[in-house]
Amino acid sequence: MPTRVRQRSATSSASAAGPAGTNGPSRSRSTQREDDPAPIIPILARRVREVEARVTSKGRATPTNRTKFQVVALLMRAERARVKDAPIPGGLRADLLKRLDGIAGILAQIAARDTSLLALLDPAAKPGPAAQQMRRDWLLESGAELAPEDLVITRPEPVQSVIPPELAAKQVTPQSVPARVRANPFLTPDVSAAHRQEYVGRLTGWELLGPLYRAFEQGSGGEAASMDLPPKPRIDRFSPPGSQLMVHQSRFLQAVQQGHRTFLLADEPGLGKTAQSVLAASVADAYPMLAVVPNVVKINWAREVEHWTPQRRVTVIHGDGEDVDAFADVFVVNYAILDRHFGWLSTFGFRSMVVDEAHFIKNIQSQRSQQVLALADRLRASAPGGNPLLMALTGTPLINDVKDFDAIWRFLGWIKDGKPVADIVRRLDETGYTPMDRAFYPEARQAVIDMGIVRRRKVDVASDLPDKRIADITVELDDEAGRSIERAERALGERLARRYRAQLAEGHGHEVDGEPDEALLRRVAMAELKAPSGEGTGENVFTLVRRIGQAKASLAADYAAQLSHSVGKVVFFAKHIDVMDKAERILADAGLRTVSIRGDQTAKQRQEAVDAFQKDPEVSVAVCSLLAAGVGVNLHASSNVVLSELSWTAAEQQQAIDRVHRIGQDEPVTAWRILAAGTVDSRIAELIDAKQGLAARALDGSDIEVSNTDTVQLDALVTLLRQALA
Repeated sequence: MPTRVRQRSATSSASAAGPAGTNGPSRSRSTQREDDPAPIIPILARRVREVEARVTSKGRATPTNRTKFQVVALLMRAERARVKDAPIPGGLRADLLKRLDGIAGILAQIAARDTSLLALLDPAAKPGPAAQQMRRDWLLESGAELAPEDLVITRPEPVQSVIPPELAAKQVTPQSVPARVRANPFLTPDVSAAHRQEYVGRLTGWELLGPLYRAFEQGSGGEAASMDLPPKPRIDRFSPPGSQLMVHQSRFLQAVQQGHRTFLLADEPGLGKTAQSVLAASVADAYPMLAVVPNVVKINWAREVEHWTPQRRVTVIHGDGEDVDAFADVFVVNYAILDRHFGWLSTFGFRSMVVDEAHFIKNIQSQRSQQVLALADRLRASAPGGNPLLMALTGTPLINDVKDFDAIWRFLGWIKDGKPVADIVRRLDETGYTPMDRAFYPEARQAVIDMGIVRRRKVDVASDLPDKRIADITVELDDEAGRSIERAERALGERLARRYRAQLAEGHGHEVDGEPDEALLRRVAMAELKAPSGEGTGENVFTLVRRIGQAKASLAADYAAQLSHSVGKVVFFAKHIDVMDKAERILADAGLRTVSIRGDQTAKQRQEAVDAFQKDPEVSVAVCSLLAAGVGVNLHASSNVVLSELSWTAAEQQQAIDRVHRIGQDEPVTAWRILAAGTVDSRIAELIDAKQGLAARALDGSDIEVSNTDTVQLDALVTLLRQALA
């Protein structure tokens, strides 16, 4: 409904605005000249100049200035339409339209400097609660009389935990889920959170979300955005036998034990966020737990659960969930199939939820984000006390803008309906400040941090970490290439098994109690190793491992891209040129600049690539040949290495890691080794590690490989042969 512009007294105009913060109208500005045909124009001119000054000096608009920008655009368009239709003399109308064109020109200049504002110029862009309130206040300041419906601030509808119509047809229910429901049909009702009243205090009515964002934009003079954590417990009661947590991990779990239940765990990669969240569910006894994770780390998540909480059962949800164990304690699902399982997951009764790589949900309008937020809402509605354990894991909570916090804060329940929740508002009330006060902003930042932001960097906890370590990331090859590799592995194993049985039948070996003859196993494997190719298939252990590397290439490159967004520079190693080429394409598509170090380069080209990686902040990833860049290259500008393909020796692997772990490196080094689940890849990694351990013991700490590569290849073939015989 169009606004009815009428003159109002100064008293009525001022009192109608209420406590609107910095945008509230003053008594003096409310008095307008009776003959002013467009009193809103001076207000728009003043506000647009405020936004222009901010963007000109800082290069980008604050959240509050973004809101001002949008409201200026909205009211300018409305006023232009009104002036064209109003009974105003032609000369005066032309003058008013000229003034409005001047405001439009300033808006365009501002948007040219901060292009993120362009979306706010779209007439279809819907104003949020803060923009609606600002629009109302400016109109009242101009002396406009508003229709009753224009005085109402419309809040966005909360995300409902119902299945959207577009998802209804996709829903699947694993067979074991109804069985679990039947096994526990009566859930104890929880009424403790049913009658919580909304907090009303001094700042009620103020627009606070924009100032909270601004508090993080301004920073804190060097102070880390991390809540105070309890000291390390004297006795480690969290770790399972044979494992030991690091100090920073124990302190996090101590906070969980003391009752904290929402966390933005923003530790840098390599500091064990997965282990901390797995153990947090155990410490809080918050089972069943749902973990929503990227596909590339889904299997790794299951292994972390088995390692750190061996007494708990974990199930990984694949496809339509045919193999789901509904009686498990931890359920792991990847983002891509969340839509199919949304129905039963939203009613299952989870008591904790983890969102790994939580920056994936930063687009609040995406279906993925809406589903995650709806699941979190359902947890808060059904968990005892309305206080489930919620953890958002990401090394990069902010990518483009401070508003990237929005979805994560919603997931954690720190903001609701466009406003901070009562716990934050109460904390801000206690400070005695308002957004008009400079001292408000560090207090506001700390209030949000204390809700559960935990951020540690490698350099901060260097004493906890080994100077270098290898972390295995197990990935699923669930496409046709992966299935082809499984078939090739079976074919190779069966070929070896036929030879073994034939040799055994000819009396060349002897089994005891049904156990295979170890010597014969190794002779058959050695014969295969020396053969030029497989029997008519062209497959041998070398071509098989190469195909595994090719199939892992995209997943390894995706992981390197995620890692680079979190920590900066990354070194990516591969054995084969086609894997390097594929990785470079994927990294380029992710918006990352790369350099390449290959065997066909001249010394000058190689040094130029090294210098660019070491010195150019715009270069994110060095894509390196495991053989060509494994020696004589210094890449210590990074402390993270991705090994996309396995070497046959520990020495080659170690040489690659030592391109980063060398003099000049001031951070602990992590090598992320990408392994293909369900293939010989994992066995080869175990063999390499065993050989390296043997060498280290034999040579008193030396990394020099003492066994030849045939041993690893031979043992890999023996593994395939044993599997085929079994």
